Amino acid sequence: MGRSRTYEWGDPAITAAAVGKGSGLDFLRSIQAGTVPAAPISATLDFRLDEVEEGRVVFSLVPGEEHYNPIGSVHGGVYATLLDSAAGCAVQSVLPPATGYTSLDLNVKFLRRITTETGRVRAIGTVLHAGRTTALAEAVLLDEADRKLAHATSSCLVFPLTT
Repeated sequence: MGRSRTYEWGDPAITAAAVGKGSGLDFLRSIQAGTVPAAPISATLDFRLDEVEEGRVVFSLVPGEEHYNPIGSVHGGVYATLLDSAAGCAVQSVLPPATGYTSLDLNVKFLRRITTETGRVRAIGTVLHAGRTTALAEAVLLDEADRKLAHATSSCLVFPLTT
């Protein structure tokens, strides 16, 4: 018997239009408050933005079967998506108005298996360096007992937004 899951997401054009209107921190806080829709990927994977402060963000996810790979554990792409979101949004949180970023690379180290038995996991992203054209961030994925499940570093390109 098959399983199914239904979900909804907000209009990504509304979110994209809000980027750069205020500071990156203001933008992320508006997503957290629900006044701007979250990225559709957060609905697809069912993760949420729990904490936002300058230079640091926290996303969380409760692993489900829909996140599994063929061998019965959470797919590495889910780990990577959470870590990339945390690292990238940590960079976003330090950007001034009219400034954007994009990930240049993501280096992930998988340390522990995640299953539905793991419980809620948290991806904590922190900015290590933010310059005018590049930024470096790291993210760690932790279980409820604060055991490290994975670690990532990300380089980001910082650029002015044009209207």
